[in-house]
Amino acid sequence: QVQLVESGGGLVQPGGSLRLSCGASGFTFSDYYMRWYRQAPGKERELVAGIRAGGSRNYADSMKGRFTISRDNAKNTVVLQMNSLKPEDTAVYYCNAYRRVVGLEYEYWGQGTQVTVSS
Repeated sequence: QVQLVESGGGLVQPGGSLRLSCGASGFTFSDYYMRWYRQAPGKERELVAGIRAGGSRNYADSMKGRFTISRDNAKNTVVLQMNSLKPEDTAVYYCNAYRRVVGLEYEYWGQGTQVTVSS
């Protein structure tokens, strides 16, 4: 059974930091492109950051320099370190696992964790 379980969300003041973690099970974690998405109320879900199986990273422009994604294949975990948080970062953050093999796509989602940035 595939599971992605996010943790680490909460309430933080502007300028603060949070560390989101996603634990994975039920699939070969090291083979997957791991991503964090977020969805704010009334908005579409958007990509925050991703880290490929080989370790290369990508970030949405508004997160560059503030957020860092990392993975630990031994622990089946992907982490999103968020610094200098802004009120507009308030959203539900979702962990995503994706792999495409010979035309077949495999994609899994976590249940999400709420991040609220407010004074």
